[in-house]
Amino acid sequence: MAKHDTSVKERTRTNLQEPHDYIVIFHNDDFTTYEFVVKVLKVVFHKSESEATSLTIQVDKEGQAIVGHYSYDIAVTKTNKATQMARAENFPLRITYEQA
Repeated sequence: MAKHDTSVKERTRTNLQEPHDYIVIFHNDDFTTYEFVVKVLKVVFHKSESEATSLTIQVDKEGQAIVGHYSYDIAVTKTNKATQMARAENFPLRITYEQA
């Protein structure tokens, strides 16, 4: 009977990279209430009352504000949860995420 060479070669992966950082952005509109935006920032994004208020004022004055830096999965999850909360209350709040 013939012998077969059954050696196993191990490959090492050397091109590991840090995951990309994503920013979550709230956009201003004329219908979503100030109180609701503060609530979403506190509940979904775990902001303090003063942080949430400050970010809401920034959204109102500048048209948008970055509310956090997250990994991709967390940015998508938080964006989706906040958007669902807004739609449940019939608010058109627009929240986006993009690579930082």
